[in-house]
Amino acid sequence: MAQELLNSETHQFEISDEHPDGIVTALDTSHLVIEDDTPVDNFQSAQQQRLLIDPLYATRPIALPFIAEADVGLFYKLKSDPVVPDMLLSLGVKRAEDFSQRENRTYFVWQFGKVPDVCIEIVSNQEGDELSISQKPQRKGKMRSKKDIYAQVGVPYYVVFDPLQQIQGDQDMGEALLRVWTISPTGYTELTLPSGVASVGELVWLDGIGLGLTLWQGAYEEETPRLWLRWCDQKGQVILTGAEGQAAERQRADQERQRADQEHQRAEQAQQRLEQERQRAEQAQQRADQERQRAEQAQQRLEQLEALMRTQGIDLNQFPEG
Repeated sequence: MAQELLNSETHQFEISDEHPDGIVTALDTSHLVIEDDTPVDNFQSAQQQRLLIDPLYATRPIALPFIAEADVGLFYKLKSDPVVPDMLLSLGVKRAEDFSQRENRTYFVWQFGKVPDVCIEIVSNQEGDELSISQKPQRKGKMRSKKDIYAQVGVPYYVVFDPLQQIQGDQDMGEALLRVWTISPTGYTELTLPSGVASVGELVWLDGIGLGLTLWQGAYEEETPRLWLRWCDQKGQVILTGAEGQAAERQRADQERQRADQEHQRAEQAQQRLEQERQRAEQAQQRADQERQRAEQAQQRLEQLEALMRTQGIDLNQFPEG
């Protein structure tokens, strides 16, 4: 890659006192189209791109810095058109601060010093050239598929997701919904099984990223459940979006509040039982006191009666006991 750049005729050489030999300090990219206002394919592609990007920034399952973007040109040669992945993930890099500079607004491999780690293509029709060249590009002289380009560039992981089953031929997805390749010295080697991934919940682990990919059926941004491609952990648990994380946090807070309310109710009930026991104990004490008072009163009456009888000259000893 570096040699290709050095051999390009579009280099801009800047000679300064510090570099009298004419060291290359900038590359002339003015001839490259980096922004053409081309819209995304369709609603599903747009939603799918958000679903792949949002969780990475909201949950940060991988360490910063990284760039996760959609529909950004990947420029790998000065004299070639870019390839534009539906989604790319590049680890260990970050965007430049000044977006007013043209070279900071897209992915120039020579600017970042590396290719993206993952490029994902979301199939929406039969003309995307994800795995093979369709007739229309062939008529224009295009000879390489996106897979061929990513392999040449050396992108470590290439992912194709075909949710609408648009390219299901034997030379394409072959009845699979998801296929993943990893780079090797001879090109791409498929990580997925020969049959690919066709069922919800199956996991493909990208060891160099520390994340997996899985198919997920559910509602995203609206009530209608659909099939989506999502990042996941090694257990297959999907990485939550910001909204899902907030909803899960609210649910945990509600559950904690309910547990706290239940504990409070149990404490109140225990306090009530203690109060009832205390009241019963007081009542029992009151009854005991009343019995003692009655016994004392009876004893007093008996003593008074005995005293009265003695004043009358009655000898109490003449009465038999009992």
